[in-house]
Amino acid sequence: MIRVAVQADAIDVPAELDIHDAGGHGASASFVGRVRGEGDLTELFLEHHPVLTEAGLAELAHAAADRWALSALTLIHRVGGMAPGETIVLVLASSAHRAEALAATEFLIDRLKTDVMLWKRESFADGRAQWVEPRGGDRDRAERWD
Repeated sequence: MIRVAVQADAIDVPAELDIHDAGGHGASASFVGRVRGEGDLTELFLEHHPVLTEAGLAELAHAAADRWALSALTLIHRVGGMAPGETIVLVLASSAHRAEALAATEFLIDRLKTDVMLWKRESFADGRAQWVEPRGGDRDRAERWD
């Protein structure tokens, strides 16, 4: 079972875990990404392309499912405005054994930062706003999966 979603609403992590884990999998791995509040950040806004962003996430999810023996995969990404501490992304991967679930989770979080159409704008308490440029380390982490 592969579930992919792009949403403006908050991600209900406990509810998503319950849905995902209903299959009685041998191992499950998760990643919960949250907005960091560094430097007086007041909002992180994620802009996206409605069709291409969801298609990009689905493509990554299917690539992970093709590469590892997964029994379930959930990939949810928020868009729109978020405050520090709010969940941006949730990755849940399950398999018979931990190695596949852990590898798929790491692959997905590494690749979605470079492969999916999302643009980040940060707003700060002093009124500044800036678009976040991709970091070189993100590319390095994504390329190691090639």
